[in-house]
Amino acid sequence: MNSKLKGVLQVLLVVVLIGAFAFVAFHGIGSANKGNVKNIRLGLDLRGGVSVTYQANKENPTETEMDDTIYKLQKRVEDVSTEAAVYQEGENRITIDIPGVSNSKEILDKLGRAGSLQFILYTNLTDKDGNPNPDEGEEVKFDEADIEMDGTTIKSADAVSRTDNSTGARENVVQLEFNGKGTKKFGSVTSDHVGEQLAIVYDNKLVSAPNLREAITEGHCEISSPTFNENMEEARELASTLRIGALPLELTNIHDNVVGATLGSEALKSSLIAGIVGLILVMIFMIVMYRLPGVAASIALIFYTGAMLLALNGLNVTLTLPGIAGIILSIGMAVDANCIIFTRIREELATGKTISSAIQIGFSKALSAIIDGNITTLIAAFVLYIKGSGTVKGFAQTLAIGIVLSMITAIFVTRLLMNAFASLGLTDLKLYGVQKERKTLNILGAWKKCACISGAVLLICIIGLIVNYSTRGSVLNYSLDFVGGTSTSVSIDESTEITDQLKEDVLSTVKDASGLQGEVSSSDDKGVKKITVRTTHLSEDQAEAVRTALADEFGVDKGQVESETISETVSGEMKTDAILATLIAALCMLIYIWIRFRNLATGCSAVLALIHDVIAVFTLYVVGSSFIQVGSTFIACMLTIVGYSINDTIVVFDRIRENRAKASSRADMAEIINRSITETLSRSINTSVTTLIMVLALAILGVSSVRQFAIPLIVGIVSGCYSSIFVAAPLWYLFSGRGEAKAKKVETYSKKKK
Repeated sequence: MNSKLKGVLQVLLVVVLIGAFAFVAFHGIGSANKGNVKNIRLGLDLRGGVSVTYQANKENPTETEMDDTIYKLQKRVEDVSTEAAVYQEGENRITIDIPGVSNSKEILDKLGRAGSLQFILYTNLTDKDGNPNPDEGEEVKFDEADIEMDGTTIKSADAVSRTDNSTGARENVVQLEFNGKGTKKFGSVTSDHVGEQLAIVYDNKLVSAPNLREAITEGHCEISSPTFNENMEEARELASTLRIGALPLELTNIHDNVVGATLGSEALKSSLIAGIVGLILVMIFMIVMYRLPGVAASIALIFYTGAMLLALNGLNVTLTLPGIAGIILSIGMAVDANCIIFTRIREELATGKTISSAIQIGFSKALSAIIDGNITTLIAAFVLYIKGSGTVKGFAQTLAIGIVLSMITAIFVTRLLMNAFASLGLTDLKLYGVQKERKTLNILGAWKKCACISGAVLLICIIGLIVNYSTRGSVLNYSLDFVGGTSTSVSIDESTEITDQLKEDVLSTVKDASGLQGEVSSSDDKGVKKITVRTTHLSEDQAEAVRTALADEFGVDKGQVESETISETVSGEMKTDAILATLIAALCMLIYIWIRFRNLATGCSAVLALIHDVIAVFTLYVVGSSFIQVGSTFIACMLTIVGYSINDTIVVFDRIRENRAKASSRADMAEIINRSITETLSRSINTSVTTLIMVLALAILGVSSVRQFAIPLIVGIVSGCYSSIFVAAPLWYLFSGRGEAKAKKVETYSKKKK
């Protein structure tokens, strides 16, 4: 095949794929519009709604008990929303997410009840005062010995409209079916009490008391009522109550969150704008720095974005605000592989290779560094998914998907485009750039200065910890995630001036509604002005009273009031998980690098460089405690930095290993390391710049909760670039047996360079 024709076909293939992605993303496929971005599931922080996490009171519930409880809870929430999700977390916790709802009090009341359903002869019931013949809806009393059956015997219950066989009239009824145990028991009860009323009691309230017209032994029956024909909703409510039955486990609410839909939509809008702006800036940067290869990388980024949208839809990932941050971050990191490849291609062109040959060799030499770097970042994402919860898991998912797609895009799509350009005759060296001869920098000679800089950061961190503890009684500004309690936020009009008197009035309102003192703060974020009050743990009734009071106080809809309650148990676990997750990730990376480079010194120096970066970011949390809180995203931030930093370090180590293998046995190790760092320096800087562009876009254009995540990442990216150059490699030099015995060589080498 003619090479130019082949090049045209290759470019057309990529363009067609991008066009197909765009069509599916905006129009979908088939009548269900599969693949349409509008079908991507949005988390509560983007869509608004109610989320609640329950913990079983039983210490070690069985798998069957947990499965049955999840099933029953799913049946409960089906009446509220068909999009609700019920899933298990850990061994004894169940989380329920109900998007797009605002009647939080009613929902939490309904979900929070243990749910006790009994069948009792009506004559054995009394009202709460001990009087016989209670009315429907009344609270009733009865002896445990009088319970004939409970909710565990029910298999299904549905409200249906059918034709009466005798009259031909349409009527609404509740069709009830029992399981094996229930069929036998119900047959016995109905046989013994034909003509009597069998009361249905739910949570100690009389729901219904239908007459037993005959013995029912086949395991299914119908409940009819004249009111059902007038109002089908009554039949549905009874069917729902029967279907829910009794939960196998008693549950305790340990975390509930009510998110306003307005705030969620603002967060989504600003994050998407940040992503688009960042993507455009990255593409411009790549074209300016790498010329024609930068064009290929930009087209590949568009391909990557389309593939990411389809992956989110196809894998049914719930997109959260941290998840969007993960996607935006992965776009910046997606360029990393291209930077490695393009640097290699320029180096090959400098040796006189042809464009086609340089492309093939460049991709081949860059492959090991790309794979190693991405695997270590995937380790961080995996640990984050295992140890994280809620929206943090969403971040881990999107970051992992992004890493895999970016690697595939760089290795296959970018390569296809580069080969196509070569086939089309675009072989002028000016279009690619040739690596100029680089003067080897004496990085190892600067180790004392670098040690002073790193030591100063550590000293600042220690002093900050002491100052924070002495002034506020806590070393860090912990968010609700790490201390527990209840936080309630109300969105107010932009024209409202937030004064000290207003804050005092808010505190007074909260105290009147809940009986508790609180701490008030305010924020003005992307056109959304908020007043936030933090108190100790509020009950569901107290939290609802506070939400109502604040809505009335500011004359806003309750949908503009958010609240979150976290138990001390959960907050304590989050602190532990933050430490464990970082340690586990670092250990896994140490093992991987040890195996991959066959050198423990390599792994140890890389992990120590990671610890350096963690300390740098932690120092920001310490000195910036007045505006940055330590919350659930703290774990995501730390592990992202760990993954990003190790990626950069591995690229440097990979070049050291390559140059060491090519050098003679008498070659000076210090010179090899300095040359290797110099050769990878432009790639390290360019990758950091592209990632910084994306994160800066988030920090500037994103909402407050995203900025709390983005600002520490900025520090981590800068520190990661610094540590891979000035910390990791010098440590490898020391740990690989050179140490003090070779220190003089470094000094001698430094003098020669001068």
